Amino acid sequence: MERRAGFAAWVIALVVALLIPGAGTLSAAANQVQKIYETPMPETSLMGTNAYAQQFFQVPNYWNVESASFRLDYKVSQLTVNDLSVVTLKLNGKPFYTLRPGTETNQKVTRTIGLPLEYLKSGVNELTIEGVIQTKNNADQMCVPTQDQGSWLQIFDSSGVDVKYGVKPVGASISDFNRHFIGMDTLQDGHAAVFVPEAGDLNETEAAVYALSGLTGVSGNTSRIIPLLPYRADNVKNKPLGILVGLTKNLPSDLRAKLNETSLQDKALIQLIQSGTSSLLVATSDNAELLKKAGRFIGNSALMEQLQGSSKLVSETTEVNTPALNISRYFPLTGSGDKLTGPSHREKNYFITLPSNRSIAEASKLSLDFRYATNLDFDRSMITVLVNNVPIGSKKLTAERAGGDNLELTIPKNLGISGNFTITTAFDLEIKNAVCTGNQDQMPWAFVSKDSVLQLNTKDRTDMLFNNYPYPFLRDGSFNRVAVVLPQARDNYTYAAISNLFNLMGQFAASNTGEIRFYTDEVAESELKDRQIIAIGSYADNRYIRDNNDKLYFRYDGTGEGFQSNEKISIEEGYGKRVGTLQLIDSPYGKGHGFLAITGSSSEYVYLASKLVGNSANLYKIFGDGAMVDKDGQVNAFRFKKEAEPKEPAVLTQVLDRSDVVGFMIAIMLVLVLVLVSLVLLVRKHRKTKRRRG
Repeated sequence: MERRAGFAAWVIALVVALLIPGAGTLSAAANQVQKIYETPMPETSLMGTNAYAQQFFQVPNYWNVESASFRLDYKVSQLTVNDLSVVTLKLNGKPFYTLRPGTETNQKVTRTIGLPLEYLKSGVNELTIEGVIQTKNNADQMCVPTQDQGSWLQIFDSSGVDVKYGVKPVGASISDFNRHFIGMDTLQDGHAAVFVPEAGDLNETEAAVYALSGLTGVSGNTSRIIPLLPYRADNVKNKPLGILVGLTKNLPSDLRAKLNETSLQDKALIQLIQSGTSSLLVATSDNAELLKKAGRFIGNSALMEQLQGSSKLVSETTEVNTPALNISRYFPLTGSGDKLTGPSHREKNYFITLPSNRSIAEASKLSLDFRYATNLDFDRSMITVLVNNVPIGSKKLTAERAGGDNLELTIPKNLGISGNFTITTAFDLEIKNAVCTGNQDQMPWAFVSKDSVLQLNTKDRTDMLFNNYPYPFLRDGSFNRVAVVLPQARDNYTYAAISNLFNLMGQFAASNTGEIRFYTDEVAESELKDRQIIAIGSYADNRYIRDNNDKLYFRYDGTGEGFQSNEKISIEEGYGKRVGTLQLIDSPYGKGHGFLAITGSSSEYVYLASKLVGNSANLYKIFGDGAMVDKDGQVNAFRFKKEAEPKEPAVLTQVLDRSDVVGFMIAIMLVLVLVLVSLVLLVRKHRKTKRRRG
């Protein structure tokens, strides 16, 4: 009887499973915590009767996407003819929604539009907003200009893409852990951290920073930092994803018991330890140098992506370095060519990567090969090239060269570009009687060929200024023999300052082959003579700040409790105790090296100053070589070093720079040579004649 009842229950369960095939999936999805990630859209305007804007957003492959929507906040021209105007949305090139802008022209309008999940893909997605805003009824079927300045649709920065998703559990592989760890939502929620043993030594900090800087360089959210923290209960709490870097002897006993390897004198171990919903990647060794090598391994994203197991041994022969950065003179703009379609103004951006200490020198050139449709209005069609949104040249499109055109431009040396920059190719593809012919989605078109190339000449920028930061600490994408001098006693503020420093530097670093050393202020001066120095701390707890107070731009008073006024700014006594400063001076210990003091009256204000070099948004607030910040976010930046007087170029140099003058001089010289030769021939002829007569 019991056997029959059991069999009947089994049959019922099977039938239910067959009738509801998604029951298991739905149950698993229901157990996931649903989150919403917002990607805001920058404010933009759609001008003219045919215009478009783009919004890029990411969907990591470890998300289970439940829904996605686009929130469109806009205001439309008061002249809009609603029945003739449309706004079309495309996701990854596929149209999915069209709307009328409406008649509410004097107020902001909000529309929420669902995105089709079948058009989404893992990685980067592109949302395109195309507007056809008509301001004339055109009842008489007359042709009207396409560039009508009364035709506009303003999109506000409160617009954006919202993705509702659940997070897939972290798998048992190191590669899956790595993808979760650097994910944009993980950093947004503050769920990841790099740890060092609380009672450890500075070799562990160095190894951890190699890992940290490499991870931040590939993280999906550069506005949030990955913190470096001492490993203890209050810091581990609410950090379900962590990386612990430490010597084996300094690891907690419960973690040591879970290690696969116990003999680590001649190797390092990287092992994933999971417990419930928490995942901890442990990098450990008995050998400090091998521990640093393991840190570099973790900072190499290509290697981490290849680890399908839960552990990895790193030995003396393990290759951990990223490929050396090749500062090429030639940059192809596109690998396979880029097509632009649609009428009116169309743009394509190309991002060029350069180390932050490199600037564009003279004689840099762009050779652009392209072709375009033959049905254009060639009286009004053209191409313009911009560098960082500054136009450097234009060319009119012609019917004769539609099948293959070329534009060669010299990059102006006065643009002042250093580090990464953007080249924009902007086509104005105009059609005759565009309103009469109607809007054709694939007409007209232009194509940028793969033969387009940028020839760059660069020079090293060596001025000790925040304008060139992170130089001198990074050079050509690699850490430049950096020495970080810390107080002997370090609290969470000190670790937060280190986190800020190396999160930003990691975003600029292109290689993990450079060197960083950490010291306390007991280090001998001889150890620092050939290094770029970063001194972190107050007057009281860091000897190197105290000893160099007379060389600082913002100097401490006699008590060492606050900053004094200087030639740039007056500082009230109490206020001087409540600010942090960044000061970049020439190193007192080695010619041609830098010394960065991150200092304040206490570790809290040291941390406050470090935030200025903690992300790119804050970095733009400072310039010169000295900056001061208070708790209200008020930043004062100055240049204290005197600017070198520009040398007047030699007369010969000025002449050689003028091609027209050079050509004229060559012509004059040729004429003089011809005259001289003629005179010689005449003299010889005269002598021969005289001899014959004699």
